[in-house]
Amino acid sequence: MANDTPTTEKPSRWAGIVKKTRKVIKWTLALLIVFLALFIYVKYFYTYSDGFRAGLLQKFSHKGNIFKTYEGEMILSSVSSNANVALASEKFFFSVPHKRIALQLDTLQGKNVIVHYHQKHGAIFWRGETEYLVDSVSLRK
Repeated sequence: MANDTPTTEKPSRWAGIVKKTRKVIKWTLALLIVFLALFIYVKYFYTYSDGFRAGLLQKFSHKGNIFKTYEGEMILSSVSSNANVALASEKFFFSVPHKRIALQLDTLQGKNVIVHYHQKHGAIFWRGETEYLVDSVSLRK
């Protein structure tokens, strides 16, 4: 005769392990995504510092193979001679993400300028080659 009574089996031990493992994997992936998003934000979008730099705009160009970016180079002089020539100098490399500022800088090559910049922790290839992003420029008097 067949056993007509319903059996209530407990879930196997293996099913419990699989369920817990899936839960751990889901939490690990969620935390990994959060940490990855936080890392990308801090590395490429968070402003580490901002300020002004003054110097002689030596070079300004529009370059790149696929993504064309505006790149500039200024000479920051700390000591100048009697003939107003920089003796001790340092170069400041920067990128310009906005075309309006790039057009202003293009006409100021060879002149003393003051630029306002934002420094990021890393460069993104479509935004420029350097960590320094210039957002305004004025002629130094």
